[in-house]
Amino acid sequence: MWLRGVLPEDHLSPDTKSAVTVGVGLVGSMTALVLGLLLASAKGAYDTRRGELTQMAANTILLDRILAHYGPETGEIRAMLKVAVARMIDQTWLATGKEAGLLNSQTAGREVIFDKIQELTPSTDAQRAMQSQAESMAISLGQMRWLLFEQSGTSISTPFLIVMVFWLSILFVSFGLFAPRNATVVVTLLVAAMSVSGAIFLILELDQPFSGLIQISSTPLRNTLAVLGK
Repeated sequence: MWLRGVLPEDHLSPDTKSAVTVGVGLVGSMTALVLGLLLASAKGAYDTRRGELTQMAANTILLDRILAHYGPETGEIRAMLKVAVARMIDQTWLATGKEAGLLNSQTAGREVIFDKIQELTPSTDAQRAMQSQAESMAISLGQMRWLLFEQSGTSISTPFLIVMVFWLSILFVSFGLFAPRNATVVVTLLVAAMSVSGAIFLILELDQPFSGLIQISSTPLRNTLAVLGK
């Protein structure tokens, strides 16, 4: 709006406005398309990680039940498994608010559980089968955790985000350039800017599913913790 007051009159002619409208229409189309793709991609990644966390919780319960059916000698392993889940919840959702527990690269505690399963000495065919299943489940849980660890980084490029903001800035400059100076126009542009900013904020929040305002719920792991060892 300030720029409109300092430009020569011929820069605000109907022909100029028509040319600017065509150019801005192209930028607006690209911006809308990219915003939609980014939002769909972020939401898809968010749902994938939430599904992987739920699957991990279910597999943890299944591992506990397999160990329970093996016999009382697995009591120590089941207790270690429960402690590991409790620590994971605390470090991920309570302690720091960052992807620290679930996605921590330290594996010592989890490897001890696998080693303890291997140290079991089955005396029947049923116990040997359950030991084999428990080892497979422990490996599967490790694979899921490492998969979440590898997905912990951001998938949105900073230069790409800068270009996106630049495109949006061009759009709002063009809006203000030919808009009259009154409160209705100012409020309308402000609401539009807040709406677009909200979309970008939503994308960035979905890209960090274990921190921020839109984070994955810890309910699956808490439900798992409630039934472990019983």
